[in-house]
Amino acid sequence: MKNAIHNPNYASGFLAWACACLFLLLGATAQAANPPTSNAVIGVEPAILSGNRVMVRVHLKEPLAGTPAGFTVGTPPRIAMDLPDTGNAIGKNTVDANLGPLVSVNVVQAGTRTRLVFNLNKSVEYETRLEGKSLIVAFNETGTVAATTNVTPSFAEAAPAAAPHSIKNVEFRRGPNGEARIVATLADAQTGINIRQQTKGVVVDFIDTALPQAMQRRLDVTDFATPVSQVESYTLGENARMVIDARGEWEYSAYQADNQFIVEVRQAVDEDRKTADGKPIYKGEKLSLNFQNVEVRSVLQVIADFTGLNIVASDTVGGNLTLRLKDVPWDQALDLILTTKGLDKRTNGNVIWIAPKDELLNKEKAELEARASVSDLEPLVTEYIPLNYIRADEAQAMLYGADLNQTASGGKASCSVASEGVTAGSAVAATGVKEEEKKILSKRGRSSYDLKTNMLIINDTARKIQEVRDLLAKIDVPARQVMIEARVVIADDTFARQLGVRLGGAARGQSHSTAVGVSGSLNDSATAAISGPGAMSNIQPLVDLGIASTVGGATPAAIGLTLLNIGTGNLLSLELQAMEADNRGKVISNPRVVTTNQKPAVILQGQQIPYTTQNSGGSNAANTTQFVDAFLCLLVDPQILNNDSVILNVEVQKDAPGQSTGTLPPIDRRRVKTMVRVNNGETVVLGGIYETINRNDINKVPFLGDLPFLGNLFKNSDRREIKTEIMIFITPRIIDERLSLR
Repeated sequence: MKNAIHNPNYASGFLAWACACLFLLLGATAQAANPPTSNAVIGVEPAILSGNRVMVRVHLKEPLAGTPAGFTVGTPPRIAMDLPDTGNAIGKNTVDANLGPLVSVNVVQAGTRTRLVFNLNKSVEYETRLEGKSLIVAFNETGTVAATTNVTPSFAEAAPAAAPHSIKNVEFRRGPNGEARIVATLADAQTGINIRQQTKGVVVDFIDTALPQAMQRRLDVTDFATPVSQVESYTLGENARMVIDARGEWEYSAYQADNQFIVEVRQAVDEDRKTADGKPIYKGEKLSLNFQNVEVRSVLQVIADFTGLNIVASDTVGGNLTLRLKDVPWDQALDLILTTKGLDKRTNGNVIWIAPKDELLNKEKAELEARASVSDLEPLVTEYIPLNYIRADEAQAMLYGADLNQTASGGKASCSVASEGVTAGSAVAATGVKEEEKKILSKRGRSSYDLKTNMLIINDTARKIQEVRDLLAKIDVPARQVMIEARVVIADDTFARQLGVRLGGAARGQSHSTAVGVSGSLNDSATAAISGPGAMSNIQPLVDLGIASTVGGATPAAIGLTLLNIGTGNLLSLELQAMEADNRGKVISNPRVVTTNQKPAVILQGQQIPYTTQNSGGSNAANTTQFVDAFLCLLVDPQILNNDSVILNVEVQKDAPGQSTGTLPPIDRRRVKTMVRVNNGETVVLGGIYETINRNDINKVPFLGDLPFLGNLFKNSDRREIKTEIMIFITPRIIDERLSLR
């Protein structure tokens, strides 16, 4: 039969026995004596055959009952076989070969079982067969497997005369770490199993194995939240096949314990990923350790031989420990040993230094104190560092740990003081700074600056000056610039309607027949339309409820009616006035400003309205005139983030003279002040104000205005509806320096 190297995750059992092999090589005597067995390995004979084939003949005391079960490892390439009820009688644990792909053979006994480990220098195919009291393993170097994921490993082979095998049950379980476990319960442990990895999952073939009809099914396990989505089992000829579908980034391992064959599929581990509590994820090769009262140095030597690393143990490392670990990464096993004995490690390349924690800390503390002493004695040098973009006083303030955001701004800018100028200011010189407040310079270091040449002068040790140079090389870069564009939209929708009436009368000098006169208004002499001598053109109003004022400067429409009563000789006049105004307008302001990153900028436009105040003190006291701002103001303080988004500390103010109600007009103020984050080139709406005013006023003559129908002649109605909407849009655009003209 042929077998091949497969996935390295199958190596957990092998690593345990490989570590036991190293332990035996060290001559440890703490292991318990192995019980007697009915069979034993009495010799291992490597040989080379024609065609670059290598064969190993294992001589046994008694013939084996069947081909031994085993498994293979891909990295490093190894093959392991277990011989049940068999001991090691060759007197050693390693047989050197160095023939073709075979490097050596390890023979390790544990209890009543002996494991043969064939150490290879590359992955090859192999064949096993029994010849009397010998087990022959042949390696075919020409059949080298190119990739471990496309090979077919074998866990066991059934004896030729054995009855067909069967599967009793197939179960799916979710492990404690979110891994998927597919457990196949076999009728016997000698069932032949081939497993291979495909693009979307794992395929397991059980050779000459029967699968009951009830087990031929598809399990949908998506709800278990594992990398496995479904598990399908069915028969394929005389074999049984299990197909495991996986998704995402995953890895798998397979092992057999007695009659249970287990496949674990887990999420692929990122080597750089850490656990939620900050602890590292151990990714070392797994091993198993079983020590009873053994010296710590011996355990460290076993780990050093297993990993190939150089481990240096301090003379103070000693004592014994009892340790039992199974399938644990070697780096985790090392940390457990160090924690148990109060030790710690320092890694430098492939060398690990191990010593008690206190010893390491004291040594590091002594090194730091010695370095500090050398720094106190190190001579001082003076360096002149020219700066290109950052101001020299700001650079000095930074060396002393000053907050540039506070020193450079000189105070908070706002539109309220914008008319007096935005205070850009300069950094405050870091003079008189206490020694304990120094952040970068040493306690003996000093710094000064020259603004004319924009040069920073440093007097400190050479090491500190180099640190300052490295720092300035990173921060002395041109500041990025951003253009802020604002749109202030003010939409007004005003509707007004007024109705009024004027009722008057006068006595005539003599009787005339009844006559009626109509005109645009009484002022147009509606009574003049009435013919006859003595006609009166000036009629005094008895009730005047006309329109008190115009709306929007328009003249109200009017209609006049004059009626002559022959019987009384009196004139009755009536004038109706009405006006309707529908004013719609929209005002758009579009201020723009360009500023440097984290530097406030302001743009103003508008007028100043004088207000004169009469001072007390009589007629001789002088009047005081004050100017009130009515500006459009855009003030921004941007911060450009590394992902090309912008944080805006912005204030937009729109002031305008309002509708005059007397000698001085009021100021209508509209202001938005906020902080927002916007992506480059996107537009954000800072705020919107929607205001609606509805008024319906009625002025009337008492009692007469309440009369039905006729009451309309004794009342005045004023209806107003005002809608105002304000929207402010902000668009930041980062200026690309590469597009500027040179």
